[in-house]
Parts: sequence; structure tokens; C-alpha cells
Amino acid sequence: MRKYFLLLSAFFLITFSFAQNVPADYQKAQSFLASKNYWEAMPLFREFLDSDKYGNLSNYAAYHLGEAAIGANQPAQAITALQTVSNKVWTKADESKYMLALAYFQNQQNIEALKAIKGIKKDNVKKMAENASFENLKKTSASFLVANLQEFKENKGYTAAVKAVLESQTILSATERAAYYELQGNAGGGVNEVKDMVMDIVVILPFTTSGSASISSVEPSSFVFELYQGIDFAIQRLKEEGKQVTLHTFDSKRDLDRLRELLNDPVVAKADAIIGPIYPDEVDLVSSFAETAKIPLIHPLSNLGERFENTQYSYLFRPSVQSIADGVVETLQNQNWGRKVAIGYSGSSRDERLGMLLNEKLTAKGFSVIETQQVNPRNVIDFLQKQGVRAGMDSAELDVDQIILLTDDPTIAQPTFGLMESVTASVPFLVMDSWLGFNFANFEMLEYPNFHFISNNTPKFNADGMQQFKDNFFTKNLNYPSLNAVLGRELIYWLSTNMSPSKGFDLRRNLDQSVFQVGKVTWGFNFQNSNNNKYVPVFKMEAGELKPLQ
Repeated sequence: MRKYFLLLSAFFLITFSFAQNVPADYQKAQSFLASKNYWEAMPLFREFLDSDKYGNLSNYAAYHLGEAAIGANQPAQAITALQTVSNKVWTKADESKYMLALAYFQNQQNIEALKAIKGIKKDNVKKMAENASFENLKKTSASFLVANLQEFKENKGYTAAVKAVLESQTILSATERAAYYELQGNAGGGVNEVKDMVMDIVVILPFTTSGSASISSVEPSSFVFELYQGIDFAIQRLKEEGKQVTLHTFDSKRDLDRLRELLNDPVVAKADAIIGPIYPDEVDLVSSFAETAKIPLIHPLSNLGERFENTQYSYLFRPSVQSIADGVVETLQNQNWGRKVAIGYSGSSRDERLGMLLNEKLTAKGFSVIETQQVNPRNVIDFLQKQGVRAGMDSAELDVDQIILLTDDPTIAQPTFGLMESVTASVPFLVMDSWLGFNFANFEMLEYPNFHFISNNTPKFNADGMQQFKDNFFTKNLNYPSLNAVLGRELIYWLSTNMSPSKGFDLRRNLDQSVFQVGKVTWGFNFQNSNNNKYVPVFKMEAGELKPLQ
């Protein structure tokens, strides 16, 4: 605190002099103040506060009394003395306001201090006051700083303190993130303004961890790399078709500080769409930026859309848990297989939430949920046998009419499939579409077509577009595309279909104008009035081809 008023003190002691009539006690008070004998100086300055008797000298006495009181850690006395002169019209009114602000800061009256600073006009004094604001507020709570940002954002020291406090926190609320990006200058202009005729796409993915050398060190088998392969392939195809599109790729390195730096890049601020990142803490940070900057953010892989429920510019490319549950319930209502259901789910966040939500929704629709249980490779057979799926038994003896298994885990799928090969039960199984990719499962060899597949942006394996993609991808990469590569390729197709110079770059408006859109390499989308893909059919396998259940 002291370093902010010593400069002014020295200035006054040097420049202010009464050549003929400076009282001896006043000079003595000045000497005590200069030597930091604050308690000795205070009573002497107090003797000269009578303006009728001492005229302009009383203003200086009040000022120095306040300065001495601050030095003695007596902010209440300093405030009393300085309030009398800070609002007067005199030569050092701004300096008095500054000193009053220091006293308020010392007395933990931050709002009063900031209000006093707002009245300062002199640039040199204002700069000192802003420095004092930063030093006194840099350890204040984020909630206080954000709540008062609009009133005091002209104070550069205040805004610097807000930014420093927010950057020191690992987790930010939505309000705090919005404040942070407002200070970054990324508040955005009009909604998806057509800046030019080029679709600018930014990809932010955790290719490496903090400390890794470069993106070139990423394992080709990484799901992130596979996703990027599909994205890059689709961008090149758009360019070959004559579309004007750019792709800028950034490595978040799984480092929030690194990610904050990336969001300051002008390329990101200019983007028409941002793809990624992947992990929840990174997604929360970039989603807040996207909402403030009014740039669509698309999470390419997740089904967990709760964090996006109150957002306008953040999307899941895949269906949310809610949409998946709605699709399954609608299918079971239409099929009339019976009213008794058993639900098994893995320990993943998606599967746990989906299992609980299906239990709730099916019960509300009049189904009887016989059992809802978490399953793993060790207990999944026991779970199925409890429902009556045992060797030597047929469907008439089962305790349920349909079984739902929510998992992408092949170590759960393999024993399940092995059991179904050994029994004659025709009970319908609803499983995630990821089971279609398990190399141990030949669903056409089963005696009964038990398995039905819940869509999660399911590839349309027999489509012409898929065959062309596989062939061209193999030519380029010498291997066939993984599911993640398929999703990356389709994501770009979806964006390019709904954002273009002719349609405009307002993704939300364009999505709302369509109910259903056919995919290029998947079965399609429905994002109308939704921030996730609501199109969730359940497929059957017929003559080696997937077909939606009617």
C-alpha cells in the first residue's frame, strides 16, 4: 500500500512551501511524515484543519493527515480526513481521491474505493489508481469481481485483476467464463455474420499431452487421430469440389492454460465453426468462449449433452442420452413385443445415465422394468440367466419380453454373443450400434435375429457414399476408415450442408429449417430445435443389411 502514496508525498514535500508563514508545527509534522513517524505527525496535522483559520493550508493538512493515517494503519481516520477535501475544487482534488481510495482499500471497502477512483481525471493519477486497484483486488473473490465488472470495467487495473483471478481458477462458472472472454475481446458481433465467402473451420483436439513434442508424435491408432483423418479427408473433398473452405488445427495438449492461449488466437475468433475439444473440462472452457463469441461449437463424439442444455451455440454431433432414450422408448412402443423389460448397463457415464433414464421413461409409458442392473464381463451372463436366457430354454419360458444392454465394451459383448449362440431363445436384444464393429460377432449366423442396434450416428454401410469413402480413404491411407474417421468425415459433410455462402452461416437457423437430413455415410440427422441429433432409429439385420424397424 505504501509505495502508492510515497511518490505523491515526496512531490508535496518538495513542491509545496510557504516561504514566509509556514507554522513551525506544520513543518515539524511534515518532517515526521517524511521519516515515517506517522503517529507523531497525525496530531500535528490535525491542528491545521480549520479552513477559516488556515485557508488552503488546511486542505494540505487534511491530505497529509490522511496519508499519515494510512501509514499508521488507521484507515477510518484517513477516510474521515480525506473525505473533506476529495470533493472540493482545489489543485490536488484528484490526488485526494486517489489517497481516499487507498484508505478505502485498506479498510476493505472495495466498492467505495473503486467509486472514488472513477472520479479521477488526471491521467498520471488515474494510472496510479489503476495500479492500486490491481494490487488490492488480485486476490479478491471471482464472484465479487464478476458481479461488479460492468460498473468498473473502465478501470484497467480492475479488469486486469478480474482476468488474473479467473485465470488462476481451474473451474469457472458460466458467468465467470463469459466475463473472462468479454475481457479477451471475444464478445462477437452479429450472429454468424458472413465475413467472406469462405467457410473457416477450426479443430481443437488433444493430440498430445502437455510436454509432448508435436502433433507428428500422435499414434495413428489414437481415436483423436482417426477422427482428424476423417475431418481432413472431408475438407480435401470439399476443396476438390470447388468449395471455399479452410481448416486450422490446434493441439490443446490437455492443458487448460494452453487452451486459454489458443482461444486468444485471431484465427479462432474468425472461425465459422469449432470442432472439439473432447474432454469435459476443455469442452466447458471452449463452450463458454463459443457462447460469448457466437461461434458454433460441435463436440464430435459425446452423448452427454446436459452441459449444453442452456446454450445456443454448443452442439453434440451425436444424439444425447435423452434422444437415445426417446428413440428406444418409441421403438418398443411400436413393436409390441410385450411390456416386460430388463436393462443392463456398463459403468460408463453415458450408459449409467441412459439406463436410469430408460427405466424412468419406460415405466412412465406403462412398461414393467423387471430389472435394471450394472453389468460387467464377470456378471453379464448371470444377469442374462436371471432373465431366463439359459441353454435349453426357449422364449416362452423367459421372464422378460425384451432385453436392453447398454455398453460399447467388447468384453461384455463377447460373452453375451457367445451365450446367444448356444440358446434357442428369440427374445429381442437391443444393443448399441458399436456391436456391429466387433470382429467376433457374426449376427447372420444366429438361429434367431435377436439383435437390434440402437443408432448413435450409425454408418450406412451399404450406401454408395460409404463405399466411395472407403475406397478413396484406403487409396490415401492404405487402411480402411475406423468409426471415428467415419464420424469426422460425416461431421464436415453435415456442416457444409448447413453452412455455406448461399445458405448463410447461421447454423441454428439452417438446422431449424429442416426436419430430417440424409447423411453421406450415416443414416442421417435431425437437429431441428435441438443441439443434438434427435434421429435415433433402432435397426434390424436383414439379409446382411441394416434396416430401421418400422
